[in-house]
Amino acid sequence: MQTHDNQGFSHDEFKLDKSGFDPKMPGHTTSHENKMILRQEPRTAREQGCGISLPYNTRLEMGLQLDEHLCALSVALNQYTKHHWLTEGAESFGSLHHILDEHIDVTKKHIDMVGERVARLGVVPTAHPVTQHELSYIKHEVEGRYTMRDFLRNDLEHEIKMQGMMRKTIEKAHQLHDYGTVQVLEEVLLKREDFGYHLWSLLEDDSLVRGMTHLVDGKDDIANTRHLNDNLIN
Repeated sequence: MQTHDNQGFSHDEFKLDKSGFDPKMPGHTTSHENKMILRQEPRTAREQGCGISLPYNTRLEMGLQLDEHLCALSVALNQYTKHHWLTEGAESFGSLHHILDEHIDVTKKHIDMVGERVARLGVVPTAHPVTQHELSYIKHEVEGRYTMRDFLRNDLEHEIKMQGMMRKTIEKAHQLHDYGTVQVLEEVLLKREDFGYHLWSLLEDDSLVRGMTHLVDGKDDIANTRHLNDNLIN
């Protein structure tokens, strides 16, 4: 059977230099562009203000960091949706199908929360799906059907990565006195930690459902799986 490693991560630092139009960036050119009136370039901040008493540089930096979280959450949503569609097996098709439903619904809510905060800071959030994947610090797993354990392991790695990157933004927001961003991201982070705990628990070795091979393979019913680094962000 062919195997694939999950190439799930892109970078550990925010792409603060990716602001404005970039002819090499997917989604930054379209046949519609000559038929619309441009009011603001992507991933830029309003210079004249937006009703929030934060300096321009603060609004831009926080908006760009939040935009990457928005992109990452969008990638996570697509991957969760795929796994929801492909659930199978005694433990998966029923209960796991519903668990992933919750992850999908709440992730949609988090996308809206973060996107709204980006807009309130006067920054244009990224919405093109190809551009979102390009900017995101997590990457969608390779196409195809894999084991449910592989699917959940990839989701867990994404959750751990998002948690670490969100903590970076929360720390920076405190330094810049952007307490509105702190409040939004702390709420999102707490729920992402909850999702990480869900996935970690589902991947534990103990199970009520097993075949008879544990009687003869000498492994004492201990699952054999790849190592998970649960400290991806220092």
